[in-house]
Amino acid sequence: MENVARPWPALWSLVIGFFMILIDTTIVSVANPKIMEGLNADINAVIWVTSAYLLAYAVPLLITGRLGDRFGPKKLYLTGLVVFTLASLWCGLSGDVQTLIEARVLQGFGAALMTPQTMAVITRIFPPDRRGAAMGIWGATAGVATLVGPILGGVLVDGLGWEWIFFINIPVGIVGFILALRYVPALSTHPHKFDIPGVLLSAVGLFLLVFGIQEGETYNWGTITGPITVGGLIIAGLVVLAAFVVWQRYNKGEPLLPLSLFKDRNFSLANIGITTVGFTVTAFTLPLIFYYQIVRGLTPTQSALMMVPMALISGGLAPVVGKIIDRVNPKYITASGLLLMSVALFWNASLMHPYTPIWLFLLPSAVLGFANAGIWAPLSTTATRNLPPRQAGAGAGVYNTTRQIGAVLGSAAIAVLIQARLAAELPAAPGGSGEASPMSFGGTLPAALHEGFSTAMGQSILLPAAVILLGAAVALFFAKPQPTHGWGGAPGSSPAQASAGEQSAARRR
Repeated sequence: MENVARPWPALWSLVIGFFMILIDTTIVSVANPKIMEGLNADINAVIWVTSAYLLAYAVPLLITGRLGDRFGPKKLYLTGLVVFTLASLWCGLSGDVQTLIEARVLQGFGAALMTPQTMAVITRIFPPDRRGAAMGIWGATAGVATLVGPILGGVLVDGLGWEWIFFINIPVGIVGFILALRYVPALSTHPHKFDIPGVLLSAVGLFLLVFGIQEGETYNWGTITGPITVGGLIIAGLVVLAAFVVWQRYNKGEPLLPLSLFKDRNFSLANIGITTVGFTVTAFTLPLIFYYQIVRGLTPTQSALMMVPMALISGGLAPVVGKIIDRVNPKYITASGLLLMSVALFWNASLMHPYTPIWLFLLPSAVLGFANAGIWAPLSTTATRNLPPRQAGAGAGVYNTTRQIGAVLGSAAIAVLIQARLAAELPAAPGGSGEASPMSFGGTLPAALHEGFSTAMGQSILLPAAVILLGAAVALFFAKPQPTHGWGGAPGSSPAQASAGEQSAARRR
């Protein structure tokens, strides 16, 4: 562990920026109709306002994690925060949708610079057996942001205009910069020979894969232009990523992604687990919000308020869980949290009928709060427990990349499933094509179609409910954490000795 006298102020300083990034992944969806109106844009262009951000965020994460190891996580974090804040100003001042999309690309890149550093710093300034409480705060931030984004978006859009969902980042970014500059320590760097072929292969492969999955529904999973198809892009992305892994295996220098990370069973399993979480958290909200707004007539803000129990319970319990997992085997808490999330989603699906008392949905929302509290901190703590300081950035980059890929998969899969279930449950949809979309109804739906629409949304939620069950099964195979001795080495020990101690602990598992 790095010798840091005050790790907690450093953590809270980082949480501000991390919270802002997570808010921006959800807040824009609420503002899309107003952006369309204000910038005179069509739906496809507005979809790219979110897609461009997610692409620019997800693709560089492996690289930016490694850059943090090389140049120091504090420098990378502060650079990313400046980029993100200035890009937010550009977003708010955009006069047309094309400019807004370009600004969102820059904003996504700033987020990609910041995200791995938050996790890497926690890994390096808190010893493994006291890291749970810190990861609890990190996890609570992720859980609460899922609620605050839509609510804050609704309030700002209704009260001040869509531009303010971006302008709000400017004072937050300034405060976050001052606090991080003061409290986040300048941790030691580790010399790395940068793997240029690895950088290119990972960036191209992730771009092709994420773009193909993310935009598949937009192009009806067919032709994009000329000979380029969605399926072709996805296959090409997988091939390039396979070539990237092969190159990492046989690279005689220093690979971008140390495959030795995956020799630790818990790191590998935690990455599978967080992929299922990213998938589920992204996927379940869409059919639920459609049900609330189109069938039950709730406003965007009212819909988001239905998730208040989840956020309050998650935010309150996550730090408590973080302290507990430092003393017990986290696999039981993680598996229980993932199982509870599945139970809550199956419960939601069973309630989704036109005349179900709306207050009943607050009960599974509360269960989701307990579930969230038992997921984020245990998973991230398990993933990072055996990471040596030299590889903290690389490990954080991998973990956050798999989370983002899970989110992209969840977004694409739920969009396809919603379309399929609506076509099956509402065969006489407007236009007579036999296909239905929530967009077809312009926010209103004839009462005669409420039951079929509700059924389609309930059936759609079953997919993320099943995927998160897979995550619960994976968590049961976590190895029991071993006591750690001399994390960071005794006084006078070298970083190499610290890393060797960690690798030895990993081998004992």
